[in-house]
Amino acid sequence: MPRMSDSDISDNSGHSFPASVLEPLEARLADLVALYEDLHRHPELGFQETRTAAEAARRLTAHGYDVTTGIGVTGVAGVLRNGPGPVVLLRADMDALPVTEQSGLPYASTVPGRMHACGHDVHVTCLLGAADLLAAGRDRWSGTLVVLFQPAEEVGSGARAMLDDGLYSKGLVPTPDVVLAQHVAPFGAGLLAYCPGPCMAAADSLEITFHGTGGHGSRPETTVDPILMAAAFVQRVQSVVAREIAAKEQAVVTVGSFHAGDTANVIPDRAVVRLSVRSFDASVRAGVLAAVDRIARAEAAASGAEREPETVVLDSFPVTVNDAVTLRKVNESFAELFGEQRVFAYPAATGSEDAGLLATAAEAPLYYWWLGGWNPEEFHTALAAGRLSQDIPSNHSPYFAPVVQPTLTMGVQALTAAALNRLARP
Repeated sequence: MPRMSDSDISDNSGHSFPASVLEPLEARLADLVALYEDLHRHPELGFQETRTAAEAARRLTAHGYDVTTGIGVTGVAGVLRNGPGPVVLLRADMDALPVTEQSGLPYASTVPGRMHACGHDVHVTCLLGAADLLAAGRDRWSGTLVVLFQPAEEVGSGARAMLDDGLYSKGLVPTPDVVLAQHVAPFGAGLLAYCPGPCMAAADSLEITFHGTGGHGSRPETTVDPILMAAAFVQRVQSVVAREIAAKEQAVVTVGSFHAGDTANVIPDRAVVRLSVRSFDASVRAGVLAAVDRIARAEAAASGAEREPETVVLDSFPVTVNDAVTLRKVNESFAELFGEQRVFAYPAATGSEDAGLLATAAEAPLYYWWLGGWNPEEFHTALAAGRLSQDIPSNHSPYFAPVVQPTLTMGVQALTAAALNRLARP
């Protein structure tokens, strides 16, 4: 852990944050490591994070926060009012994924078919560590701190559920003046990455049901085969990005699920396809969704289907947009604390997030950055060999396994420094 003096660390704008707030972290690391390993062993899916939420609430209460539980089913919020000043919201997501872990970690998931394959256990641990440090160092800042543990980010519903449950409208927490969040990523631990402006894509997950006419596999002429219909759609829909989106634009269309039939000699009466659409521009998003719908209907018509396909929106994420002023100011603190060489710009990611909803609903700026979590030596070896995609497992992989240190230390420090950058001085 980097050593710091008792003096304040100043950024280039003259703003400063008291480095002494970070000093107790070293003594708390063993507890945070144990917490992280426990969370990793016990992953919980979206809106089922009862164990994780209970631990977050317990620790926040012990640190003196006013705690509200059960927001948006399992969400937890802690509020620490500490005199005049801005309201700063720090957010972590809690949910795991329906993935069978293959990391080989000694603290691997003990829940069959469930895994923290996206690092939300890192996020919870780091935010609890920052909440502890900021509460202990409250004599060095002024304002109101909100720490938010959000459910169901993976399905795009958690932030909306908390907002719909009255997070701001019912005063469960004060409306923030800024929203800050981070996400662990598969690049070298000890590094932070940022992206100005749109940093993560909008995402729309769709389920399309193709209706045919079932029958015996030996007499396909008496049927309208929904499998052939849906298979033609899967192929044809790949042309949307290749032939309908300008090269300067970005979009992704991925079919991730295809279900039809139960046995070899029966043609079913329906086929169900699930796909994900990613985009950064509203007009591109609208164009891709319209093309997906058009192709689905056209393939059904080409097959002679009597019913048009039915489309259901499973979840929807907006584009995540970083506020330029907030990013610049917080990055100045990051550079002072970690060194400029450890804070670097990174291209926008086609993954998606719902943290932006928390900022949009409050009409507040957002800054969302990435925290390196992979073994630095392995990362740099793969980078030098041009084999990052082959050798470094991505988020959602069953092999995704952030190194404990320096990931946890840097994650706690980053959240703490970002909050102090935006809070007032007493």
